[in-house]
Amino acid sequence: MVTMAATSITFEVVIILWIASSLILGTGAQGTSPPAPDYGNDYGSYAPLSSNSSANLFEEFYDYSCPNATTIVKDMVTTFLAEDPSLAGSLQRLHFHDCWVNGCDGSILLASTSSFSAERDGLSNFKIRGIVEIDEIKAALEDQCPLVVSCADILALVAREATYMAGGPWWNVSLGRRDGLVSRATDADSNLPTPVSNWTELAVNFAGKGFTAREMVILNGAHTIGRAHCMTVTPQLYNYTGIDDMTNPALNVTFADELKQKCPKGNTLDTVSMDSTKNQFDELFYQDLLEGKGVLQSDLEMMNDPLGLQVVTESSQAGSTFFDEFAAAMVKMGMIEVLSGAQGEVRRHCQYINQ
Repeated sequence: MVTMAATSITFEVVIILWIASSLILGTGAQGTSPPAPDYGNDYGSYAPLSSNSSANLFEEFYDYSCPNATTIVKDMVTTFLAEDPSLAGSLQRLHFHDCWVNGCDGSILLASTSSFSAERDGLSNFKIRGIVEIDEIKAALEDQCPLVVSCADILALVAREATYMAGGPWWNVSLGRRDGLVSRATDADSNLPTPVSNWTELAVNFAGKGFTAREMVILNGAHTIGRAHCMTVTPQLYNYTGIDDMTNPALNVTFADELKQKCPKGNTLDTVSMDSTKNQFDELFYQDLLEGKGVLQSDLEMMNDPLGLQVVTESSQAGSTFFDEFAAAMVKMGMIEVLSGAQGEVRRHCQYINQ
C-alpha cells in the first residue's frame, strides 16, 4: 500500500489518499504529563534490530520481573470491550499502525510536541483511538512493576486480547520489545496503507515489510471488526479514479446506495461498520467482498488479482484456514524491526519519552 495517488484526480482526493485504510473511531486524548523533549531525530545508537532479533524476545520475558503483566492486560481489555465492543478493532489496529512505521516500538503512542508532529497526528492516523485505554493499562502496570513492561509489548498483547475477545484466533506473543525514541507524522503518512491503493500498490507496500501477497489478503481480514470514517469511504462513492460523481463499478449497487446514505458528500467524521457483523471477528468480511460489499476501495482490490480472489474465496468459507493464517501473520508482524536489550527504553508513560 504505497501512498501514490492515481492520475488525474482532484487535490481533495490527493489529500484523502493519505488517510489509512484501517482508520478507526475516536481520538487519542493527550496525557497530563509535561511536554517531552523533541524526539524527531534519528535513532542513532538505537537502530532497529535485524530480522533475527526475534531471538531476543520470548513469551516468558516478564515471568519474574512482572508476573501479572499478561493478566492485567487481559482483565483491562475485557473491561474496555464490555463497555464498548467497537474498541476491539481500534485496539487491534493500533499494533498494526505501530509496527508498520519504523517497527513495533510503541511510537504510535507518542504525543506531538509544540514543535513536532508525531505519528499519531499524521493524516494516515486520522481520529485514531485506543491511546487512552493503553495509557490506563500502562498506569496499572507501572503501579505494580515500574519501568518494566514496554508500551510496545502492551500493544502486542492488547491486539491479541482484543482479537480473541471479538471471537478471533489466539496466538502466542513473544515479549521483550523496547520503546522507540522517534515518532514522525511524515513516516506514518509514507508507510501506512491507503484506502484507494490498487492491488499492485498494496502488494508492493506489504512486500516492503516482508509479507507475501497471500499474507496481505489475510491481514486485510482484520477489517472484519471495527469501523471506518466516511473520509476513507467516499473516494470510491463520488470520486472514483478522480472522476466527479463516479462510483466504483465493483461496488454492489444497493450497497453503494446504502453507503451514500451513511456518508453523503462532504461528510468525513461519521462512521461505517467494516462488515455486516461489525464487532465479531469472522469470515463474513470475505463473504461481503465476494458480493461487492467492500467499505473501502482497497478492500475490493483484494479480488483484482487471481491469487487475491482465491484467498478471499477460500477465507470466506466456514472452517477455512483464515484464523490460523491470521494468527501466524500477526506473530510475524509483531517482529518487524523490534528494539530489544539496551536499545530504546521502557517508557514510564506511553505518550512521552523518559526525561
